[in-house]
Amino acid sequence: MTSPSTLAKPKPAASPLARLRSIPHLGLLAVLIAIVIFASVRTDAFLNPNNLINVARQVSVVAVIAAGLTLLMVAGGMDFSMGGNVAVTTAVAAQMLSHGWSTAVTLAVSIALSIAVGLVNGAVVTFTRVAPFVATLATATLLDGVALLVIDGMSISIDDHLSTLGNGKTLGLPNLTFVAALVLAVTAFVMRYTTFGRDAFAIGGNEDVARLSGINVVRDKLLLYGLAGALSGLAGIMLLSRLAASSPGTGGLQLQLTAVAAVVIGGTSLAGGKGTIGGTILGVLLLGVVANVLNLLQISSYYQQISVGAVLLVAAVANLMQSRGKH
Repeated sequence: MTSPSTLAKPKPAASPLARLRSIPHLGLLAVLIAIVIFASVRTDAFLNPNNLINVARQVSVVAVIAAGLTLLMVAGGMDFSMGGNVAVTTAVAAQMLSHGWSTAVTLAVSIALSIAVGLVNGAVVTFTRVAPFVATLATATLLDGVALLVIDGMSISIDDHLSTLGNGKTLGLPNLTFVAALVLAVTAFVMRYTTFGRDAFAIGGNEDVARLSGINVVRDKLLLYGLAGALSGLAGIMLLSRLAASSPGTGGLQLQLTAVAAVVIGGTSLAGGKGTIGGTILGVLLLGVVANVLNLLQISSYYQQISVGAVLLVAAVANLMQSRGKH
């Protein structure tokens, strides 16, 4: 007969504080709520439905880039050329639409081009062992130049092409937001429930061990960079539909840094092996709300760049310290 002393003791109920601490990304969520409250108090325009819709429309493009970047960074990769890929996509699509090409052909060519750029990045990183940061930063510089050549340094209007996507609404929300939500949902599903997603985490954790475990690392890395390219192309089409024109400075490094900052703020490890789409969403929203608040308070746009850089630096340091603390 089993004695009472050998019976498993029930675990004590978690305290409210412990349950609170177990909430994912609690600190980031608290900061976002605090900024929303501050903005609501300082300006009545922030909670205006039109302003909130505008914020949702603006962050949608960054969210799509950030989704692809999250999956890539989880696998230990990095692509600093996604913003440049966006710039080239908008330039090529704008020129094609302005010269009478059909929307379907334009979209197909633009997305195919962006996938090709991603695959080239993946091939360079995978087969030459050049550091992803160096390889993709070089590609980013090249793509920014190509985008300027394609539009000849001028602004190319697409009139009302893609206006349904860029300015249309469904159920009161921007169509761009639904596209971004779908991309984020699919990416989250892939990361959590598919073999490909689990392999990405394994590659990011230790590429050599992943290879020895039977994972086709070369194939998966090429697919990840190709996917990052595809989402860059989609983001480029979304941005073009919102702006209705491609101009010098559309996309590029500033857009890329915002996406990187959002992903890192959201807790994705720079070393790979850790990351969530939920954290990335909060990071995207935080940067989008901060930019909107600075605009509403009529603070110089230069401070927006400063804020993104500062937040990225703080998040990178915190990310590194957290990683060291686990070893």
